Amino acid sequence: MRYAMLAMAGCALAATAAAAQGIPSLTHERYTLGNGLTVILHEDRSTPMVAVNVWYHVGSADEQPGRTGFAHLFEHVMFMGSQHVPVGAFDQWLEAAGANNNGSTSQDRTNYFEWMPSNALPLALWLEADRMGWLLPTMDQAKLDLQRDVVKNERRQRVDNVPYGRAFETMLAAVFPVGHPYSWPTIGSMADLSAASLDDVTQFFRTYYAPNNATLAIAGDFNRDSVKVWVQRYFGEIPRGPAMPARPSIKEVTIPKDTFLVLEDKVQLPRLYYAWPSVKLFHADDASLDLLAYVLAGDKNSRLYKRLVYEMQVAQDVSAFQMSGREGMFMVSVTPKPGQTPARMAQLVNEEIRRLSSQTVTDRELARAQNSYRAQFLDRLASVNGKADQLNSYNYYAGTPDYVRQDAARYDAVTAADIQRVVRDYLGKPKVVLTIVPEGKPDLMVKEMGDVRIP
Repeated sequence: MRYAMLAMAGCALAATAAAAQGIPSLTHERYTLGNGLTVILHEDRSTPMVAVNVWYHVGSADEQPGRTGFAHLFEHVMFMGSQHVPVGAFDQWLEAAGANNNGSTSQDRTNYFEWMPSNALPLALWLEADRMGWLLPTMDQAKLDLQRDVVKNERRQRVDNVPYGRAFETMLAAVFPVGHPYSWPTIGSMADLSAASLDDVTQFFRTYYAPNNATLAIAGDFNRDSVKVWVQRYFGEIPRGPAMPARPSIKEVTIPKDTFLVLEDKVQLPRLYYAWPSVKLFHADDASLDLLAYVLAGDKNSRLYKRLVYEMQVAQDVSAFQMSGREGMFMVSVTPKPGQTPARMAQLVNEEIRRLSSQTVTDRELARAQNSYRAQFLDRLASVNGKADQLNSYNYYAGTPDYVRQDAARYDAVTAADIQRVVRDYLGKPKVVLTIVPEGKPDLMVKEMGDVRIP
């Protein structure tokens, strides 16, 4: 009993320390239906609101070359009605109940979510179950053609006809080798979207849109016993799908030497991009790279923003971020002011990277970055919609829905020496350098880096 009491005291101290950090726990119940659907329940009675969040474990990284964009295309198709829900009724019925809904697609997953007054929860569950189990009977060529055109227009608006819009997909294709599942954009190519047939899309649904490849998270104001009855009633009879195909293997990516690219675009000012292969989500260095990005360009006091935009006034804007999922990439971009060149921006960025590799960040810089990430954690947990999505995200990437305190602790544990080390380990390696230039001005391209040695 004495040892048990000591253990309980230790747990209480740990819980108190975690609570002092200001990060609440995502208490939950997780269970699995007979057809393989994983269900996560989190009760939050603070407001009479509830959120439903469904993750299908399929994203653009599960596609095949020549058939890209299917995961995102199917996200659109899922709103086109199902066997018991006419076209347009999904949105109409939810809106009539005071609910909102949306969906999104990434390299790793596709999700659909609703947030609503508590009394509309049975409706949202029934609607999600109907399109999970009974979408194909109403799927036809006209619906596919309509949504294909919608996605093509979305690509035109977000990629093809937007200044610098093709930068990200150009960098993906350059950083990741041909055939790598992260080497193409989530939205896909025009050619692949045009080639998608009704049989292709039908087979995609049968392969991936099955209860045993999905997770249903419900967060908010609900009665647990009632919710379990509704989930079993609406989802329990959906047949289990086939065993999921093996996910594409992802090998460590390295770039043998600096690669220089130029892309002409309808822009007034050139823009410089750097990209390095980095690490996946929850890798030991992932949090350090996130904080490094903040130190470089996270706010107006960051290294690059303060020097290039505020003090020297040679840049319009700067940005840096660590992209991490099942694979990772670290990016920096700078837009020079009129009269300044990408080569000059490269020189200044290189100087700051070298400085970070030889001198540790200040305590103030580190604290500001850590506080910013703490605020982001709290912001994501401020609504039941955010909680439901975090439960699904942690369940998928970390293996447990309540990983939020461990996640926050990663950032608290980062030291100034860690940031200096990841600068050397990742930004000190070969990279891809892309210069987007105004049409007819390829001579503005950055072609070499000069002396960028990190001591």
